[in-house]
Amino acid sequence: MTASLSLHYYYAQWSLGTVLLAFSPDGLCAALPGDDRQALLADLQKRHQRAPLSPVTTDNDGRRAAALQALEQAGSTLTPPLVPQGSEFQRAVWRVLQTIPAGQTRTYGQVAALMGKPAATRAVASACAANPIAVLIPCHRVLRADGGLGGFRWGLELKRALLQRESAVTGAT
Repeated sequence: MTASLSLHYYYAQWSLGTVLLAFSPDGLCAALPGDDRQALLADLQKRHQRAPLSPVTTDNDGRRAAALQALEQAGSTLTPPLVPQGSEFQRAVWRVLQTIPAGQTRTYGQVAALMGKPAATRAVASACAANPIAVLIPCHRVLRADGGLGGFRWGLELKRALLQRESAVTGAT
């Protein structure tokens, strides 16, 4: 993110708690769930050190509403444009994650294999941990090789809730 692009951010409530949504002129660059608003803002500032940040309380352009609707609807295709900041490898991982259908999961190794980099399992896990757009870039759909939940940047309770909700909506087991 260049210094000339300012980010507008909102705190919003969704069915699973509070989320900080941040938008650049090009689209959604962060969806950070959590209970501590100061920690969420610090996370956003760390990710976009050179960008001016502006809090916004109104949703004049409907982007916040669109992002919240997408967060609530598993597998929604009605998302605002996603513009996550990351390395080329991270963005490649995040593109693969977006192909995992709601209600389904993959292992870190399967994601690495889909990228043509079967030895990059740990790097895939690191890219998942760096994901700035929770739920809409569905890193919660990635599990350990043994089927365990593994880690989740925003807590295993949220990961479990997201997977259960998607499974219920899609009828997957």
